[in-house]
Amino acid sequence: MSDQHSPIRSAAELSEQLAAISGVKRPPVESWNPTVEVSVDIKIQRDGKWFYQGNPIERIALVKLFASVLRKEVSDYFLVTPVEKARIEVEDAPFVITAMERYKNDADQPCIMLTTNLDESVLVSAERPIRVHIDPVTEEPSPYVLIRSGMEALIGRNVFYQLADLAEERVIDGVAAYGVESAGEFFKLG
Repeated sequence: MSDQHSPIRSAAELSEQLAAISGVKRPPVESWNPTVEVSVDIKIQRDGKWFYQGNPIERIALVKLFASVLRKEVSDYFLVTPVEKARIEVEDAPFVITAMERYKNDADQPCIMLTTNLDESVLVSAERPIRVHIDPVTEEPSPYVLIRSGMEALIGRNVFYQLADLAEERVIDGVAAYGVESAGEFFKLG
């Protein structure tokens, strides 16, 4: 990237910039401190679908490339390059959990591996906890798991039902709670 770089004007220009750094599995976006901030009309819906100017981005490889340089700053989301960052809109969480796998680790502890709509997998653990937000009006649960760098994935309804099927009751601080165990930790499901 040159010092004469012009601001991003479209998703295509952002894609071209990202192509230059795409050889890295996940670019070190946390260490980049771009000085230019722009907005790009990209939106991630609650269901995990990405849109550019109101049109769905159909190429999953392009979505994965964008997601690899996604960074959260407080409550805002940006696609980041070494030179600039482009603010995007995220309705809820930038990822959605679509699959779950349960297994035992070497210490014979139950473990839960969750996979996002973009094929990124995380082990539910103290570092990647599950949390459930209960809507105060509808009392509907919205379960999340931490993916990376403060970004969460909404756990899809079908996976949440699978987790609920695994739930067991435990007494925590004198109060009964339902949840699941993974990697030696207990996570309440509501």
